[in-house]
Amino acid sequence: MKYHKIDKELFIRNRKKFVANMEPKSVAIFNSNDIYPISADSTMPFEQHRDIFYLSGVDQEESILVIFPDAFKESQREMLFLKETSELIAIWEGEKLTKDGAFDTSGIKTVHWLQDWDKVMKGVFAEAEKIYINTNEHTRANTIVQTREDRFIKKLKKDYPAHSYRKSAPILHRIRSVKEDIELDLMQTACNITEKGFRRILGFIKPGVMEYEIEAELMHEFLRNRSKGFAYTPIVGSGKNACVLHYIENNQECKDGEVILMDFAAEYANYASDLTRCVPVSGKFTQRQKDVYNAVLRVKTEAEKLLVPGTYLEEYHKEVGLLMQSELLGLGLLDKNDIDTQNPDWPAYKKYFMHGTSHFIGLDTHDVGLWTEPLKAGMVFTCEPGIYIPAENLGIRIEDDLVVQESGGPFNLMANIPIEAEEIEELMNSKDITELANS
Repeated sequence: MKYHKIDKELFIRNRKKFVANMEPKSVAIFNSNDIYPISADSTMPFEQHRDIFYLSGVDQEESILVIFPDAFKESQREMLFLKETSELIAIWEGEKLTKDGAFDTSGIKTVHWLQDWDKVMKGVFAEAEKIYINTNEHTRANTIVQTREDRFIKKLKKDYPAHSYRKSAPILHRIRSVKEDIELDLMQTACNITEKGFRRILGFIKPGVMEYEIEAELMHEFLRNRSKGFAYTPIVGSGKNACVLHYIENNQECKDGEVILMDFAAEYANYASDLTRCVPVSGKFTQRQKDVYNAVLRVKTEAEKLLVPGTYLEEYHKEVGLLMQSELLGLGLLDKNDIDTQNPDWPAYKKYFMHGTSHFIGLDTHDVGLWTEPLKAGMVFTCEPGIYIPAENLGIRIEDDLVVQESGGPFNLMANIPIEAEEIEELMNSKDITELANS
């Protein structure tokens, strides 16, 4: 891993929160992700399952976490099962966790090798009455591909059909959504790396630059700052491409007079950041581009004020819609007749702003959380209104990451990243920012 060591107290506290929500006489089990094959002997880079990482800090394949708080033996109340390491593995693959290293990472004292799973767990399952299994219940999840967790659950239910099964997801969605201070520090680091990337490209962008060259500059800056890279597939869309919400080809030339919409951000220690900024290719917005830009920025500024404890996300999005409606009227994109005749299920503003304004963010870019409960302090959300005008080859979206606080407005993790149109123009034409891009 490129990131600095994380204090194991984070994972100890996270397990305590999970245990507090478990039913008596129950055991919970969490698996690492697979290393996914491409073809021949090629694989995709390993990405750890966020839940086992959240609860243990273990960031390697073929690992299993077991939590059994009512176990008779104290040594079986928390256990890790890991792939046994060796000198040969260290030579070919690099160092893996030793038993001492696993404790140092997770705070879990009992560590077994995977080959001892059946021997150890037979007694655990005999003692437990209920088993918490970990299924992916994110509302936007694609669950077609069978995971290591899926295969494990299938075998578990076959081998232990008499047990009662419970879901881990509702517990994790609740506790993962409220961040610990250590988590917020990690997310702040991801945002700081993202800032460095943005400042770098401000001096690099000019007419004739390719979208993928901007992407390359960002990756350069992220990797040199201990990030694995992008937290999600980056969007770098110039001109009409900015009106495609999930444009990821990034293969076109950036032309004079266009605005580039860039939705990108760094990860750090598996924690995501999520930024969107729009900049003029030539270094200066036209008046129309600036008017649209400032309209989006005003919506964002007012929307942020609604991210306070007690707010329900459904009502929040309705309020933001009204803010956007007002701005679209001011820009001449909507008129009174559009409002009077609009479909309540698809309001008029949706023609130019068709996506949501905020989502949970944390270990996943679209992080887990309960949309049916009010906001709480410690939750982190994006705020990303946008206006897309294909007829003008213009798309503007502006996005920051915000921490809900007990009182007052949210804390902006991206407060130091340039956002005002005039500041962006000034920086793009600064000699200092050009030197940064060449470093």
